[in-house]
Amino acid sequence: MATIAEIRIPADEFALSYTLDTLDEVNFEIERIVAHDPEHIMPYVWSTGADPDTLEATLEDDPSIDTVEQIADLGEEALYQMEWIDSIETLIHILIEEEGTILASEGRQDGWFIRILFPDRDALSRTYDFCEENDLSIDIQRIYNVDRGKQGRFGLTDEQENTIAAAYEYGYYDVPRNVSLSDFASELDISHQALSERLRRGHKTLVENTVIVGRGGEEG
Repeated sequence: MATIAEIRIPADEFALSYTLDTLDEVNFEIERIVAHDPEHIMPYVWSTGADPDTLEATLEDDPSIDTVEQIADLGEEALYQMEWIDSIETLIHILIEEEGTILASEGRQDGWFIRILFPDRDALSRTYDFCEENDLSIDIQRIYNVDRGKQGRFGLTDEQENTIAAAYEYGYYDVPRNVSLSDFASELDISHQALSERLRRGHKTLVENTVIVGRGGEEG
């Protein structure tokens, strides 16, 4: 059964560590990755938080990068195509040896937070063993059970998933709303406060597991 894991890799053991250490305000997010061979990874990477000229000069000096090209400049963020050649042993193992898929990733000074789809639980275990044997750090923070469907993939409880789906069907998210929170609570036969708390917790979990990487969620 396929398994989704959220892991943390220390910044100093991964690509772009020089840039992250030099520019404490920069954040990176991987858009997609192309793995051509066991020694080269070509990701498309979004950057935010750093002056573009300073960032590009720093990237040119980063020893983990062979080539870098700006693909898009949107002012507050920019998209780069890079070729990583150093500090990517863990990533190469995941992508090539274990046929893993990167679903989301964020790089900042306190580390890289990566959500990965593994073909089965054994592939995750082998990745952990590989890191242990090669003195590479990997912190498995969360594991999602794909056999639970969307709840497992997004971290939602059954109640949260069903309530959010019902809210969408009743038009609660429409602008203007087709149903008030009080009327929606009556339809579900629960209190206004219970519904409000369930929606807030569900929304928070969805944001954490689809938009933000590397922060734990809570169930309710």
